[in-house]
Formats: sequence, structure tokens, C-alpha cells
Amino acid sequence: MNALAATSRNFKKAAKLLGLDTKLEKSLLIPFREIKVECTIPKDDGTLASFVGFRVQHDNARGPMKGGIRYHPEVDPDEVNALAQLMTWKTAVANIPYGGAKGGIGCAPGELSVSELERLTRVFTQKIHDLIGVHIDVPAPDMGTNPQTMAWILDEYSKFHGYSPAVVTGKPIDLGGSLGRDAATGRGVLFATQALLEEYGKSISDQQFVIQGFGNVGSWAAKLINEFGGKVIAVSDASGAVKNLKGLDIDKLIRHALENRGIKGFSGGEAFDPKSLLTEDCDVLIPAALGGVINRENANDIRAKFIIEAANHPTDPEADEILSKKGVIILPDIFANSGGVTVSYFEWVQNIQGFMWDEEKVNSELKTYMTNGFKYVKEMCKSHSCDLRMGAFTLGLNRVARATVLRGWEA
Repeated sequence: MNALAATSRNFKKAAKLLGLDTKLEKSLLIPFREIKVECTIPKDDGTLASFVGFRVQHDNARGPMKGGIRYHPEVDPDEVNALAQLMTWKTAVANIPYGGAKGGIGCAPGELSVSELERLTRVFTQKIHDLIGVHIDVPAPDMGTNPQTMAWILDEYSKFHGYSPAVVTGKPIDLGGSLGRDAATGRGVLFATQALLEEYGKSISDQQFVIQGFGNVGSWAAKLINEFGGKVIAVSDASGAVKNLKGLDIDKLIRHALENRGIKGFSGGEAFDPKSLLTEDCDVLIPAALGGVINRENANDIRAKFIIEAANHPTDPEADEILSKKGVIILPDIFANSGGVTVSYFEWVQNIQGFMWDEEKVNSELKTYMTNGFKYVKEMCKSHSCDLRMGAFTLGLNRVARATVLRGWEA
């Protein structure tokens, strides 16, 4: 089941639990605005190339819209719609004053030179500059984009509107980016895991972890879990998988992965088939790579007691049902990986204040948000007697619905 189908299925279930008015429910699903623009640039060899850029702005009842910009050859409008919608619920669950958006350009960033990417980013910004803004829609990096892309958007936007560092987040530190942003999603995963384990009278230090994916989120999560005494016994990425039942040396593994562009060939553990990683025997499984990896084919064989969804949509709804029958506790992506967008919010706040925080403050504020977030999700679980995923969805949906009605939505 793709991300769009799964998101609307979860939305419908949550709307039913909340007893939402059907007209309101329909209105919440329809995006506020969809933008599609043509971006033509001269390439380095002098020929012209045209690309399609777009932005889906889903909802702004709770504040400016927020979401990533991706550069990818197959940008599917349906998927972007689903991701924009998911951002609306995610920012509401995180309790930060934003709505949801998502966008990008259909291009293969690996096939464009740096100067071509810069020209493309600037043309895209010229086309949408009057539809984004500090209090309208605040983009961020996503697949195929990075802090440099955000710097170009900031510069181009500022030509029209004056210096506006808060128009994008995920910027380089030198241009008003926030300290702690790089580790934010992984650190959020740590705080979310701590909150969940505490609920069951356990702590990080007495659990064994398996992590799928060793990019930004997976490697930071592994490093921080390791620092808190957790034992990471197996890890995989696109290059391969490695396990060591005594616990992997995470710092060495991170160095190896950087030097060799992947964990393959790491000497501090034995290599094994990455396909069997999800079914390794462990206490906590953290999928931090692609969506749809836990499905009806492998759900029965999963031996973890807890699953923390650091990736977006790693568990198919069919697998959800199988796992809940087995008593596996799943902490949903919409809460578990919201550390990144929460620290993006902190970056925006710092830019608006014109006053930057030290890293300690960023991390302690993040901990407060994640800990309180878990408490609110649990309260929704109790009042609607549902699992954590529905607890999070009903929490997010309820906050957006209430803001919509309070602002004067006529039934």
C-alpha cells in the first residue's frame, strides 16, 4: 500500500474515532493550494532545459505551512499530496504552530552541475516567491536538497522581500541555521524511545537495538542510544548489514561508513544478509530507511517487542494488524521522527527573534516537546481506547479540526 493510501486510511479511521462532521472531514482533506510552475534554465553547454516545479500547500489553520522541497526525477503528484497532508498532522502532533506543505522539482540532481542546480533553484524561487514567506509557507530540505539549496532560496527570496532568514529552515549555520539541527531527527528518536520504554518500566540501557538504515537519522540514533548505554547489535544500509551480539562499536562504524560510503566491510562484526535484518532477535527495532519495509510477508517473523518508526511509513497497514495481534508496540512515524521538524521550528523562532540559542538549549527544548508529545498521544489512546498510531492521528487531526472550527469554518 503506498503512502497516499495509507495516509488517507489512517485519516479516515481517526476521523471516525473523533466523530468528525463529514463536511469538515472532506474540507480537511482538500489541499489549500497546489502550485505548478515551469522552470527553464540555460545549461552549462548553452542549451536550454525545462523542468516542472511544484508546491502543495495543504493546510494553514494552525499557522504557516511547513514541509520539504525534493529534487528527484520521479516526483509523483499523488505522493507529494500525501506527504503535504502528513506534514499537517505531524506538526499538529508535535504541537508546533504550523500547517503542512511539500514540493519539489522533477529533475535528476546527480546529472546537473552545481551551477545548474543553483540556476534551477533561483528560477523556482522567482516563480513561487510571492506564495511562500515567513508567515505563509516555510520550505526545508528533503531528498536531493541540502543546506546549500536553502541558502540559494533565502538569497533569491531576499532580493524581492529584504533579508528574511526565517523563510526557509535547514540553512547553513552561517546564515541563521540552528545548532543541533543535524542530529535533531535522531535525537528525537532517542527521546521518543526513552518515553515509550519508561511507560513499560524499562530503560535504554537494558535493551538491545537493531537499526535499519545508517544515513543521517540511523547513524545519529545509533550514536545517541549507544551513549545512553543501549546495545546496538545489528545495523544495515544500502551497502550491506553487520551484526555483533556483544554490541557494535558505533563510533568506529560511523567512521568506517563515512570513509567507505557504507557499512560494508566493517571489521567489528560479522556481515549478513540485509534482508534478514528486520527479523533479527532484539528488543527494539528502528526502521530508519525506506517506507513499506515491514509488510505482510515479514511481519509474522519480526521478533522485536518495540518498533520505533524513524523512517516515514515503514509499516504497511496490513503488517500493523499482524503485529498488534502479536502484541508488538509500534511508535508511529508521525510522532517518532518529528524531532527534525521541531528543531526546524526552533530555527524559525530564533530567526524571527534575531537571537540564536546554544546547542544545550535546543536539545533541552526538544526533549520537553518530545516528552510532552508522548504524554498527549497516550491520553488520546486512553480516551479512544486505540493503539499509538491512532492515538497520534486522532491527536493531530483533533488539533487541526479545532483550529479550523475556531477560525470560523461554517458547517
